[in-house]
Amino acid sequence: MALKKQSTATPSQRHHYQVDKSFLDKCKPIKAKTRGLNKTGGRNNRGKITAYHRGGGHKRNYREIDFKRYAKSGVISTIEYDPNRSCWIGRLNESESKQSSYILLPKNLKVGTFIDSGLTADIKIGNALPLNKIPIGTTIFNIETKVGKGGQLVRSAGCGAQLIQKTNKYGRIRLPSGIQRLIPIGCYATIGTVSNGEYSNQTIGKAGRSRWLGKRPTVRGTAMNPIDHPHGGGQGKTKGGRPSVTPWGKITKGKPTRNKKRANKLIISQILKN
Repeated sequence: MALKKQSTATPSQRHHYQVDKSFLDKCKPIKAKTRGLNKTGGRNNRGKITAYHRGGGHKRNYREIDFKRYAKSGVISTIEYDPNRSCWIGRLNESESKQSSYILLPKNLKVGTFIDSGLTADIKIGNALPLNKIPIGTTIFNIETKVGKGGQLVRSAGCGAQLIQKTNKYGRIRLPSGIQRLIPIGCYATIGTVSNGEYSNQTIGKAGRSRWLGKRPTVRGTAMNPIDHPHGGGQGKTKGGRPSVTPWGKITKGKPTRNKKRANKLIISQILKN
């Protein structure tokens, strides 16, 4: 898997790099694991825009991913593209139930590989185990924060956390952001790194591709009138005349926004800083 350079048919594609998807299986998704996805256009239940620069985009169906991976074993039959997430997904043909489900595909896992989960699973890429069964120093992803809730942490393309310490009650992991966090020792995690690590290196290439992704244009505040934005107005091109703020005057750069009173006590690095 690598980046693919587009032919320079137009100026917009001269520096366009995209992830090569030629190895992916071109098959229809599992109907029982697929449902329609309603678009909000960034609007809430009253029709007011609360998330700006969203709208349009290509129609897509949601694939239901098995984030729990409890006592399921089987063979990876296909590697597929999922328009709702940055990594690849794998179709798992379960051995016991003879059913198929979707899982997050780890890096270097190929079609035909047998993967397992549970207390007796081996320590190899793709297997899911509780933290108390995983050796210290192992790279993991799709990590639960509560026992039985399913994986919530480290699910984006190319990400991987490291288990650095274990006690009778908690496992200590280092997240991709560098933050160290305590996780209950009975929570499940998957061995390996999330697939499609080249995702962050690709370029959009042209404005039309942003619209396919559901991203609408962003207008600079300095290009507006004073009534529309705090940075607007002035004679000619200006810098705004004040620190970067939102259209409603809230500082956007450099000011901490995390509420210390609501901070999670299981985040080790934050406790040490305070």
